[in-house]
Amino acid sequence: MPPVSIRPAQAADCPQMLQLVRELAEYERAPNEVTISPEHFTESGFGPDPVWWAIVAEAGGQIVGFALYYIRFSTWKGQKMYLEDIIVTEAWRGKGIGTLLMDELIKIARTKGFIGINWQVLNWNEPAINFYKRYNAAFDGEWLNASIDVENNNNK
Repeated sequence: MPPVSIRPAQAADCPQMLQLVRELAEYERAPNEVTISPEHFTESGFGPDPVWWAIVAEAGGQIVGFALYYIRFSTWKGQKMYLEDIIVTEAWRGKGIGTLLMDELIKIARTKGFIGINWQVLNWNEPAINFYKRYNAAFDGEWLNASIDVENNNNK
C-alpha cells in the first residue's frame, strides 16, 4: 500500500473528486442525483469567488479520499465549518483515511477560529455514524432538513 498524504485540493483534482462524489451517490442509492457539471464544480472551488474548499488524501498519484467544506454562519454563535462531504473510495475504507481527513479538518477549523464543525449523515449509514461517534459527535434529533428548488418554485 503506497503512503497516503493529506494536502489542499487543487483544480486538477476536481475530476477525481467528482468520480468519488459519483461513487458516494451510488452508495447512498442516488446515482442520478449528481447533476453538477465538471466546469461548475471546478469554478465553485477554484474560480474568482470560491464557495468551497477541500483537502484530499492522495496515494500513488491517485485521490483516494477527500473532504469538502464551506463556511456556515450562525447569528447566535459565529462561523462554523460545514462539512459537505468526507469521502473515501471503497478500496481504501478501513485504512485510516477518514481519520486523517477528519483530524486535518479539525486542525483547519481551529486555525481559522471556527467554533465547530457541522455536517449531516444519513440515519441508515451506520459505518459513518460510528465513525463520527469516535469524535464524540452530537446528533441532533430536533431539527428538520429543509430545502427549496428555486428552478421549479413558482410561488414567488
